Amino acid sequence: MHSDCVPHVVYDIGGQRRVKDAPDFADAIAEAYANHQRPRCLCRPDGDGIEMYVVRLMNGYIVKRMPNTGSQHATLCPSYELPAELSGLGQLVGTAIVENPATGETALKLDFPLSKLPGRSSQPPAASTSPNISSQGQKLSLRALLHYLWDQAELTHWHPGFTGKRNWAIVRRHLLLAATHKFARGSALQNRLYVPEVFSVEHRDPINARRLAGWTSALAQPGKPSQLMLLIGEVKEIVPSRYGFRAVIKHVPDQAFAIDERLFRQLERRFAGELALWGAFDSIHLVMIGTFCVSYSRLPTIDSLSLVTFTPEWIPVDSPHEAHLVRALVSCRRSFVKTLRYNLCAGTSMASAVLTDLGDPFALYIATESGSLEERSVEPPSAQDSPARHWVWHPSQQPLPPFPTVRTEALA
Repeated sequence: MHSDCVPHVVYDIGGQRRVKDAPDFADAIAEAYANHQRPRCLCRPDGDGIEMYVVRLMNGYIVKRMPNTGSQHATLCPSYELPAELSGLGQLVGTAIVENPATGETALKLDFPLSKLPGRSSQPPAASTSPNISSQGQKLSLRALLHYLWDQAELTHWHPGFTGKRNWAIVRRHLLLAATHKFARGSALQNRLYVPEVFSVEHRDPINARRLAGWTSALAQPGKPSQLMLLIGEVKEIVPSRYGFRAVIKHVPDQAFAIDERLFRQLERRFAGELALWGAFDSIHLVMIGTFCVSYSRLPTIDSLSLVTFTPEWIPVDSPHEAHLVRALVSCRRSFVKTLRYNLCAGTSMASAVLTDLGDPFALYIATESGSLEERSVEPPSAQDSPARHWVWHPSQQPLPPFPTVRTEALA
């Protein structure tokens, strides 16, 4: 989705080379869709290209990678995806996440409900430290769903050309695009998803009207289960209210989200690390993903939630050391993909990021002492376990080591 400021992409469509940014590209993929043709990505100079497929998106068409082929693309190609062993996505593909290239749709299995019976109490939040996270490998937790949408939106990819260009408006647009053609519990994910649009005083009334219209399907109905919406928004503050607590979400100044006291106490315990990181650095964003119901009076109440911390570039991080690593990579003008845990527990060894400007994937690991904020001791996999070369930083023993020198040329 981030085609700007990255090497241009070329496809073979019906035996003709087509550049993605060319004026006639939209017509070419529309024709390919009508003729059931499969474009081939020419990101690698060797071979006949990597098969892709075309799907309809609103009033146009887009080219998508075939399932389980992302790691075959060149590392600087927008279709590149980390090898399964370098990400928590691997254990979910084909089970919790099932893509159908014939229809362009993706079925998602969730480990949390999207409806709620009257009188039922709020669900405890899903956290990275929760012992049941690793046992939910066949379904997406709230955190895993956020990670999946961030990956699908390619917001985990970073290239020096993105500097100064990624803001909430960009994040929102790409998240909503990533949610299209995704289905969960029998309904379109996009119809359930609320990502606040950028607020402006001048457009306050139409913004609020669009928000309330989007919540209509979740309005409580007497004697019927409440339909839950999904919220993804940046937290401004979580403070006491007259009855319990309330979460104030940025860009939604006119409506707070109620949180009952039980849920808030669990939030304090399970997300202590995320809250500490957010409180320690003004530049860190705290994003909430949660389900919420809407009362008769159109007041939203959070039913379940998860919290994830982000760098100023909107790249997810789990710890201060990861934030430092990402900051260094951005400052050094490196191209990389941030790895995400999905349902993997904090104790599972996993790379923190992968450099994509060296031709082949180059994994970056952070090794920490037991009991630190990161709460894990990482040992990089052996060569037999992972084909990717790697770099290891021991924060308790050394400053950040130098990164390998860039060697990759831009895509032809």
